[in-house]
Amino acid sequence: MSQPTITLWSDANFFSPYVMSVYVALKEKGLSFTLQTVDLNSGQNLQPGWKGYDLTRRVPVLAVDDFLLTESSAIAEYLEDRFAPPTWERIYPHDLEKRARARQIQAWIRSDLMPIREERSTDVVFAGVKKAPLTEKGQAAAQKLIAAVENLLPVGQQNLFGEWSIADTDLALMLNRLILNGDEVPERLQEYAAFQWQRASVQRFLALSAKHSG
Repeated sequence: MSQPTITLWSDANFFSPYVMSVYVALKEKGLSFTLQTVDLNSGQNLQPGWKGYDLTRRVPVLAVDDFLLTESSAIAEYLEDRFAPPTWERIYPHDLEKRARARQIQAWIRSDLMPIREERSTDVVFAGVKKAPLTEKGQAAAQKLIAAVENLLPVGQQNLFGEWSIADTDLALMLNRLILNGDEVPERLQEYAAFQWQRASVQRFLALSAKHSG
């Protein structure tokens, strides 16, 4: 199977949850790609001349030949359409309603739960940093997340939809912001997040972040 030239732009530390989402999607698709990094801490992404400058000035940036795209959920949907099953591996459920639900989950965790994202940044997930106890707002957001996942995840299943999808990776990362900090999360959800974390594509990204976090 021939494919175009693909490049994924990441933050220099590989701490972005959205870069991780695209990295996992590419790996699960079985696509070959090269990695490039941009130093967000020094503002390199805000300098004219960087690939993503004319778009959102954020990572991830995906380059497929001459086509550039940002925003991780848009990239995942593009990859599913551009490198469509059955020729390429599936990253979204085949069923229409389940596919819509997966996209809903991705949109929700990117647009809501801000206190969790603020109080449990991804250095908790990728560097083992421990944070102060959650504020009242943080606790409320955590309870909202936990209640939603308990409703979304069928009892006895290890994936949201009976088969893995990219939404599982994204949701597990959000849960792990709490779990890996030692915050209280029901055992069933801890087991779900741990199961998702063992996927080979996720482990490869974790190895990258560990290598570059020093």
